[in-house]
Amino acid sequence: MPRFSVIVPCFKVQGFLAECLDSVLQQSYRDIEVIAVDDCSPDGCGAILGEYAAGDDRVRVVSLPENVGLGRARNAGMAQATGDYLFFLDSDDTLTPGALRATADRLAEADDPDVLVFDYARTYWWGGTRRNVLARVLTEAGPGTFTAAEHPEILELLMVVWNKVYRRDFVEREGFSFPPGYYEDTPWTFPVMLTARRIAVLDRICLYYRQRRQGNILSTTSRKHFDIHEQYERVFAFVEARPELAAWRPFLHTKMGEHCLDILGKPDRLPPGDKGEFFRRTAQLLRSHRPEGARIPAELRVLERGYAAYRLRHQAGRAGRELRRRAHKAREAAAGRLTRAGAAVRPRRPLDPQLVVYSAFSHRGVLGDPAAIHRAAREIAPQLRGVWVVRDEETAAQLPPDTEHVLLGSAEYRRVTERAAFLVNNVNWPGTVAKRPGSVHIHTHQGTPLKYMGADLLGRPGARHGLDVPGMLRRADRWDYSLVANRHSELVWERAYPCHFTSVRTGSPRNDVLVGAGPGDGAGFRQRHGIPEDHTVVLYAPTRRDYRRGGHVDRIDPARLARDLGGGHTLVVRLHPSLATGPARGLGLAELHRRGVLVDATDEPHVEEVMLASDALVTDYSALMFDYACLDRPIVVHADDWGAYAASRGAYFDITAEAPGHVARSYRELAWLFASGAWRDEEAARLRSDFRDRFCEFDDGRAAERVVRTLMLGEEMPPATRVPGARAVPADRDLLAPS
Repeated sequence: MPRFSVIVPCFKVQGFLAECLDSVLQQSYRDIEVIAVDDCSPDGCGAILGEYAAGDDRVRVVSLPENVGLGRARNAGMAQATGDYLFFLDSDDTLTPGALRATADRLAEADDPDVLVFDYARTYWWGGTRRNVLARVLTEAGPGTFTAAEHPEILELLMVVWNKVYRRDFVEREGFSFPPGYYEDTPWTFPVMLTARRIAVLDRICLYYRQRRQGNILSTTSRKHFDIHEQYERVFAFVEARPELAAWRPFLHTKMGEHCLDILGKPDRLPPGDKGEFFRRTAQLLRSHRPEGARIPAELRVLERGYAAYRLRHQAGRAGRELRRRAHKAREAAAGRLTRAGAAVRPRRPLDPQLVVYSAFSHRGVLGDPAAIHRAAREIAPQLRGVWVVRDEETAAQLPPDTEHVLLGSAEYRRVTERAAFLVNNVNWPGTVAKRPGSVHIHTHQGTPLKYMGADLLGRPGARHGLDVPGMLRRADRWDYSLVANRHSELVWERAYPCHFTSVRTGSPRNDVLVGAGPGDGAGFRQRHGIPEDHTVVLYAPTRRDYRRGGHVDRIDPARLARDLGGGHTLVVRLHPSLATGPARGLGLAELHRRGVLVDATDEPHVEEVMLASDALVTDYSALMFDYACLDRPIVVHADDWGAYAASRGAYFDITAEAPGHVARSYRELAWLFASGAWRDEEAARLRSDFRDRFCEFDDGRAAERVVRTLMLGEEMPPATRVPGARAVPADRDLLAPS
């Protein structure tokens, strides 16, 4: 008996079917049966299914003599199922890599619940991906099991059949099946969820929900949308037959009204002449099932006032939105005029020679090089007033105590940026910040560049998609000083940003804590995450890809890497900041962190602390490797797609030829490096030493002090001490010339 019966109904999907089946059959978890139901499809689905069944004995094909529709096709597949759990997969959707393994593990952890709800992401025909906006419901549900009454928020999720798996004996005992019709998921999901005694969740994206360019069947204009009324009649009939579910009638009554109004409000769902009839049938349905004494939500009361009142309200809503849009544009125009008028007056106010304004990573907090400079200024020059720019109140609430700050765009923000003698940032200031004569703009960058930056992106249209390079250079014209940690960076920045600034060989201020760090310096991070003192901590830090929309590509299965590292090791994963809020976190990372398989450090505010807590770094092409080299700890480069990465983004040198340690060209090589101990052998140490000589050239632990004393206070300091044995970089080094 297999663990999963994956039921795939097929009708007119020949262009998507192979991708769907491959996503199932190529899963690492293989204890499955696939029951593909050919719903008398007139295209090539039958032939495709025949080929897959001939090539894989886990595939069985059920051929229906006539087209019966999605619901009854699922029933036909269910009748043939022998697995412990039923998994209904639409034939134009796909499973994510590792989805079945993660689902099986979660079912075992939850002791075989009746229903397991997992997450999904919408994938669009133009290449975009967007995670379920209510993913937090899964996070908040916790690791245990519950009923819908104990956690009713679970019913706020999309009530469809394919974001859940169902224990087959539970389904059979309760007699659940799909009715015919357009909205067949409705009378399945509500009865199942209300009846289940043990529901569990998996906070992981297991399915990609394809959004077709011309929409799915429910997006078409048709009278078939009237089917929603009959399906809710079935839901209420189910509840009325089970007195123990009577308390759910008010909830279902509201859901039914919201669902029907949503259909009515979509301009492309119902034929124009049928909207009045749909409205009246909806109102009648709500009256017939209105619970005694129940309060009708305000948004549904329009159904009691008649179709004419609904139309007036709908038209008024459209007119109101248009008025608000025009008012917003007028306010923006007026604000622009006021800003320009104020700019003509305010520059006459004198600069404050003691005022320093800081920002980092687009105003995300006290972070990076600017934070290190701020700390040094507080110690060396307490007379300097440091003010941080933050993007919102939420960010402000997370600032360290006694941190003076202003909100981006506020009147106080405009005052401090206009009067500051010094402005320190690792990202360009907004265009509204004018460069005052006498003010000093210090740009710290965000580390040593491997990939193309600035003007060098002009020849890489894919990498600069959505990026205004000329505008970026105009903002960079305000820089007075550009901080560099090595001569490679100096050459790159002066080429990539052809502006009138002075390069200053200070080192990277944020790396001061890494230079000469001891083994106990990351103890705080280890303690917070429960990492044993004797564990070897391996930090995995992948970067984004420019050849994939959204930037995320699964190059390594972190669960597999954590397992292959073996006992006595802890894997810590830190995603690139641009991937932190996208689907990448939902593709298993959060769930693996919850289960203690690894530590997800993506949200840790201070990456320096994460580096200090680790014993080795595994990365692909992240600039983090240049900072990590200051620790003189092993680095392994996982470069299985270097050719694609370099071709799409552009690189200033070949990291696989001048690596800071061993290079793995495949996961097998990566696993072998750790299993054999080669990751920290003499060759690894030699490569790291050469890399440090070149790229940690000016990192001597006094970079922040050097910035404060020389650039803010006008004092003299000895130049940065080069790492012994550092090699010179030829001025005519041709690998800096973008091709």
